[in-house]
Amino acid sequence: MGLLRAMICVFLLLGFASIWVDGQGTRVGFYSESCRRPESIVRTTVEDHFKSNPAVAPGLLRMHFHDYFVQGCDASLTNGANLDLRGFEVIDDAKSRLEAACPGVVSCADILALAARDSVDLTRGISWKVPTGRRDGRVSLASDVDLPGPSDTIDVQKQQFQARGLETQDLVTLLGAHTIGTAACEFFKYRLYNFTNTGTGADPTINPSFVAQLQSLCPEKGDGTECVDLDTGSADRFDDDYFENLRDGKGVLESDQRLSNDPSTKTFIQRFLGMRGQRDLNFKFEFGKSMVKMSNIAVKTGPQGEIRRVCSKIN
Repeated sequence: MGLLRAMICVFLLLGFASIWVDGQGTRVGFYSESCRRPESIVRTTVEDHFKSNPAVAPGLLRMHFHDYFVQGCDASLTNGANLDLRGFEVIDDAKSRLEAACPGVVSCADILALAARDSVDLTRGISWKVPTGRRDGRVSLASDVDLPGPSDTIDVQKQQFQARGLETQDLVTLLGAHTIGTAACEFFKYRLYNFTNTGTGADPTINPSFVAQLQSLCPEKGDGTECVDLDTGSADRFDDDYFENLRDGKGVLESDQRLSNDPSTKTFIQRFLGMRGQRDLNFKFEFGKSMVKMSNIAVKTGPQGEIRRVCSKIN
């Protein structure tokens, strides 16, 4: 995407942000009278960590997404229901800085939403206005975690998203977050060696030219901890190359590749990539919309929940 188009998308996102959040109990500028510069403090914190470890960007984005699948966007993930994700130290650092500036005001749930937005922006994606005013949950159980799996069918993925108020377009758009970051071989190595009806032993939906590359990165007798870029060629850049890879049979996770093979989801990939040079949907713009939509589902506001003093434990 050219600079001009990116700038236009930013302005559109800023202009429509208030429409997306009507009636959700959150609003842009929620802390305008209670805490000076909360977004700036979070942004500076994310930037500081990103400079020394760019891997925190996809980690923070995954945290926000996974938090939604626990009990809604209420920071349950940061308290007990911990998954093997990068970025917890960034949230803790941001919370510490905010507590020093305005104690007991800004929720961990809002910090996570802001940090996810900043992570997309720092990886040359796009920014959007984040509605705030969420409160933190008081319950966090590992049994509540119900994340989409790396081998899930499209029907299962759609059911999980629809059960939480998201549509098929949101599913495809939000999985586009895999344009940055990596996955451990243990989550997809079965695709490389367990198919006896192919000459390579690999899943026939994988582009044959891509099989050898994956097998070299994930040896059959390896321990599965090796990590592979989810978006081959641009895993450090938030862009729509991820969808081009799916179109070309170069999806790493089976659940991702299925997006391009199922007619109900493939149509959105085609619209993101365009036909004859004309793109019907702009991925970055739609991603911002879907993130705002997701982050406002099942939130706790008003007297619900609490404002944690430390994000890793309830008060």
